[in-house]
Amino acid sequence: MSTLTRARCRARAHPFALDAALAAGVLVCMVAGSFVEPHGPEGVRWGLRTPDPLSLVLMALGATALVLRRRAPRTVLALAGGASVVESVTGDPRAPVAMCAVVALYTVASTTDRPTTWRIGLLTMTVLTGVAMAVGPLPWYAQENLAIFAWTGIGATAGDAVRSRRAFVQAIRERAERAERTREEEARRRVAEERLRIARDLHDVVAHHIALVNVQAGVAAHVMDKRPDQAKEALAHVREASRSALGELRATVGLLRQSGDPEAPTEPAPGLDRLDELAGTFRSAGLRVEVARGDEGAGLPAAVDLAAYRIVQEALTNVRKHAGADARAEVSVVRVGPHIEITVLDDGAGGDLDHAPGGGHGLLGMRERVTALRGTLTTGPRYGGGFRVHAILPVEPRTSAPQDNSP
Repeated sequence: MSTLTRARCRARAHPFALDAALAAGVLVCMVAGSFVEPHGPEGVRWGLRTPDPLSLVLMALGATALVLRRRAPRTVLALAGGASVVESVTGDPRAPVAMCAVVALYTVASTTDRPTTWRIGLLTMTVLTGVAMAVGPLPWYAQENLAIFAWTGIGATAGDAVRSRRAFVQAIRERAERAERTREEEARRRVAEERLRIARDLHDVVAHHIALVNVQAGVAAHVMDKRPDQAKEALAHVREASRSALGELRATVGLLRQSGDPEAPTEPAPGLDRLDELAGTFRSAGLRVEVARGDEGAGLPAAVDLAAYRIVQEALTNVRKHAGADARAEVSVVRVGPHIEITVLDDGAGGDLDHAPGGGHGLLGMRERVTALRGTLTTGPRYGGGFRVHAILPVEPRTSAPQDNSP
């Protein structure tokens, strides 16, 4: 964090102290300016004149009012403007009491809307300049009178510019937050729709055949002893229904797969015991993969074993697709207490997959698997380049606290 940023943070944390320091600085500038003689025989000279007591009182009053400029900006502007008017009429017209009114007008403009700024700004400029020109001891065209008009206009314009910038930055921040929320909601909606579609397809395909298998199996069990021929016929129906259900289930899963995905395997679901084989397939495709195992070969529940395998598979697939031809991947599987940690690192230049156009679906699938097992998943770019996938899966199932059934 830079020095300027730290200073801004401290100023925002202590606004009253900042306003007090500003008021003190304005008072010092006004007092110092009251000793300057702009119309001396040798030009602008310091110390050729001294302010009268009334001007000092008015300067102190205006500077004191600035301490409360954030809490009551319009009231402070009225007090500072009144002190400037009194100074123009009764005091030394060259005493710069109008500086307080300029700061107060800036505060009003930075905290209100533009139409209000125009109205208050024009009123302040007209009153202060008009009084100085009409009833002041100096000629109406004196540079001090014109300076009041110029500085009040600058104060109102600067305050309006600051307010516009704040509104612009706030709008950008809100738009970014809204876009982030919309992206997350869209991802959740798509996941929910995909779950519903898969559940509906599987139900439509399997439910009828499973019901038929159940009925025919019941018939076969009922007539097995007395009517073996009818039992054989029922078992034949069971076999035919199960074969038809398996074929339609395979077809449905094929519809849910994307083009280019491998065919559905007929062997048992893979696990971490096939991790070296999985790494070998990616090495054959040109990806440099290093595997480190620290799980001590411990057996895992089937769901955890499959999820860990699929996480590594999807992470290496993303490395192959997005990290570049020269990327290198590192796979680590470590057993830590009741959890197993899977980490996949690469040194490619693929960037953040969550923000890639059309990307992030594989990461959503990983999150779904990990969430279903009550684990945690962390993904994101690595410092210095590359991407990191880190999953923690519980090996031992969570058990609820025993209930006290004693009377």
